[in-house]
Amino acid sequence: MIDFQDRVAVVTGAGRGLGAAHARLLAALGAAVVVNDPGVATDGTGEERRPADEVAASIREAGGAAVADHASVATPDGGEAIVQHALDEFGRIDVVVNNAGILRDRAFHNLEWPDLEAVLDVHLKGAFFVTRPAFRVMREQHYGRVLVTSSNSGILGNFGQSNYGAAKAGLIGLMNVLKQEGAKYGITVNALAPVARTRMTGGLLGPVADKLDPDHVAPVAAYLVSEACTLSGEIWSVGGGAVSRFFIGLTPGYFKHPEREGPLTVEDVAANVERIRAEEGYLVPGSVQDEFAKLAPLLLS
Repeated sequence: MIDFQDRVAVVTGAGRGLGAAHARLLAALGAAVVVNDPGVATDGTGEERRPADEVAASIREAGGAAVADHASVATPDGGEAIVQHALDEFGRIDVVVNNAGILRDRAFHNLEWPDLEAVLDVHLKGAFFVTRPAFRVMREQHYGRVLVTSSNSGILGNFGQSNYGAAKAGLIGLMNVLKQEGAKYGITVNALAPVARTRMTGGLLGPVADKLDPDHVAPVAAYLVSEACTLSGEIWSVGGGAVSRFFIGLTPGYFKHPEREGPLTVEDVAANVERIRAEEGYLVPGSVQDEFAKLAPLLLS
């Protein structure tokens, strides 16, 4: 049985959609949950306390432990306040699910700088602002689980979402660093790339929207932040009952020994494009050192 007895979780953007599904399931599995959501519109404007209040109330009515939090993840003070709320209310913090997000889609040539800043502030900086104070506590207690919410728009790209895609790809970079910094402290850091019907995506998913309930994503999020999961640095695509792994692969490529065969030339590159891109025999590096481990034997042979 996977449970969260005596664990405390912070879920950002938990007043609706995916965040609400995550919060409710974690609470049902025994976690005390800080339901964070300032109740903004999908573009990040406005404020409403009701969504977080209602989710927290529904958890308590079901016999769980939850408190609503209305701070914004988009500032350092907001992130500190969210984590402090968990500590003040429940005495510890074991899980952070960075789920908060907004959309300000524009074709790149029409992108306004405030639309870039607002999206980066919530998605990317917000994960920094909430995770860092939590990470410090997790280091001291030698245990923690962090989940960032990426997107196929960041991993694969999507028209009109340069700001959103860049933020979501940035979260993968953050995850890859924190998985290394947290390893010896019992902290795992993973990424979710969900496909689900929410306020932000409902009009974009076409005829399959009704089959992409956020409740289908929450079990995967719960597993990735459970004590049972010791994986770190994973990116999982989840939606409609399907769970898959995204990964970065490094091909064998082309190698020209600079001492025996002379320096690499632009003509060499042009002549070997197919070999450089060929996917057979690829490896999945887990660190920068893994890439050097591939290159060093070639240079030293």
